[in-house]
Amino acid sequence: MDDGSMNTNPHGDGTTHEIDRGGPAIASTGTFTSVFPATGSGSGPRIRPRIGVVFGGGALKGMAHVGALKAIREAGIKPRLYAGSSIGAMIAAAAASGRSVDELTERALRFRRRDLFRINHVGMLMDRMLSRSIYLESPLRSLCDDLVAEGTFEELETPLLVTAVDIERGIPLVFGRPGFRDVRVRDAVYASCALPGFFPPGVVGNRVCIDGGTTDNLPVSIASMGMDALIAVDVGIADVPLATGIAEQGFASIFMRAATMMMHEQQQATLDHWTTPPLLLVRPKVSHIGWFSFSHVEELLQMGYDAMKAALVHLDTMLAAPGGIFPRTAVEIVVDRPKCTGCALCVARSPGLMALDAQRKAYALVRVHEFSPADGSVANCCPTGAISVVPVSADRDPVEEVLEISA
Repeated sequence: MDDGSMNTNPHGDGTTHEIDRGGPAIASTGTFTSVFPATGSGSGPRIRPRIGVVFGGGALKGMAHVGALKAIREAGIKPRLYAGSSIGAMIAAAAASGRSVDELTERALRFRRRDLFRINHVGMLMDRMLSRSIYLESPLRSLCDDLVAEGTFEELETPLLVTAVDIERGIPLVFGRPGFRDVRVRDAVYASCALPGFFPPGVVGNRVCIDGGTTDNLPVSIASMGMDALIAVDVGIADVPLATGIAEQGFASIFMRAATMMMHEQQQATLDHWTTPPLLLVRPKVSHIGWFSFSHVEELLQMGYDAMKAALVHLDTMLAAPGGIFPRTAVEIVVDRPKCTGCALCVARSPGLMALDAQRKAYALVRVHEFSPADGSVANCCPTGAISVVPVSADRDPVEEVLEISA
């Protein structure tokens, strides 16, 4: 996109701002056109905001990140930082390494189960309960080597953050931050993807590490430092849909279900208290796809692309805001009173939104709300499904809409 008019000025925290002396900051792409708001007045130079891109964990659902990256690059957005956890760390590292979307797409389309999952027969036979993992390390290592550039974080052209957990010390780590940049990127990415029990822990420098999603599956908080705005893609734990019969599907399925629930709660706690910088949260509808399904790659690529394209329509609104999570939609909280048992979990979860009336039935304190993709946990926490969140159309009275839905 650069037309020769771009240069850099120092910024106080060691990063730089790009200066645009003419023309749109983001080129028109189909139905989406965005021009970053100017920081000055008149015809003076405009400073492009520093935008960080965060990719969350989600096992093979992370293929959707490739589609999202395609939409980001088509929009002309040049991230000042990539960050990720687990599969999100791998795609973020590939992007920071300069891999093209075409390369990543081609690699995703020819990805097969044997490229990642090979049973650790010897370890499980000889070591039994002391075996470090179900699957061998080498296939995942090879995938990291294939997608991620050799070298340390210091050598990357675009800054990168990769989350992991030091399993010996019991603390989260973010490789790419000061003091943690002189390690091999490939080692950090492998460790961030090393799902406990499935793959052996990885050694990064002198630390033994496991999957970054263990403590931070969508590392927006650490990625926000020094950024003016974030674009985050959550493909793993936006919701926890019904999974009938999960208890009969083996210990691996039970473990992943439990891990999903734990990571969902951790991530939601971060988003519930989000203030600044403004965050564009993109959540492709991938909850119906299994964590380790190899039969939906094309669908995942398309869903990631479509979800990002739809979200980028709201980019200017997000950039003009002082903080918060976007896009935002007017909604009505609807309570099915016969289903409500008065357990008050919704009140405990969202005391600013919900309360109990004299009949011990839940009701919304405010009729219409502006919800972001991070909102809605008030409905998801209801054990009887008595609460729903309904978009309010611009041409209809929300009271009429609620009456129709409740009828």
